[in-house]
Amino acid sequence: MRTSAVVSGSLALLLLVLVMAGWSPLLSFDRAVDEALHRSAVDHPGFTRVNRVFSDWVWDPWTLRALAFAVVVLLVRSGRRRLAWWVAGTVVAAAGVQQAVKALVGRERPEWRDPVDSASFAAFPSGHAMTAAVVCGLLLWVVALVGREPWRGWGTLAGLAVVSVLGVGWTRIYLGVHWPSDVLAGWLMGWSCVAVAVVSYRRGPARRPVPAGPGPDAGEET
Repeated sequence: MRTSAVVSGSLALLLLVLVMAGWSPLLSFDRAVDEALHRSAVDHPGFTRVNRVFSDWVWDPWTLRALAFAVVVLLVRSGRRRLAWWVAGTVVAAAGVQQAVKALVGRERPEWRDPVDSASFAAFPSGHAMTAAVVCGLLLWVVALVGREPWRGWGTLAGLAVVSVLGVGWTRIYLGVHWPSDVLAGWLMGWSCVAVAVVSYRRGPARRPVPAGPGPDAGEET
């Protein structure tokens, strides 16, 4: 996890530098992808509406944060307070990092004569993509950590998490409210936040072992 945190954080930093420097190959790639997808979004209003439902409601950052809050409540009620506050703190810290980077970079969003959706605040990084990576990553970690026995639904949960993270990134680009590099940066920064949370949690007070659960972090008491 430590290596994962360093690699993802370093790649996110590299993207930030390239965007702020206005590196033309990256900007040209962003523009080419967005223009192609925007033409499709305009030509297929039904599919566009489906993307808006998922982007603006199902995978909205506040929907995902509400899910994280529900997990925090369940952890507190089960006596796992340290883990609960770790999850809550990571979600809040990630939101703070996201807004700070947006303010630092100040990147403009794509502009269209015929927009199919709208969004506020700066573009880099994608808040939807980053929040999805943080919440889904934390959810998988918590399930693996507190699981008391192998769980048959683990694969389904992991699949839903991956679909959600990739899917929300797709919708933000398809709807023309983000550049591809915004989404990639959101994924990288989100995963880096999760990895840092896992590593720092492991360095905390010793915990009693519990039976192995469905993931690699099972075996730690919370």
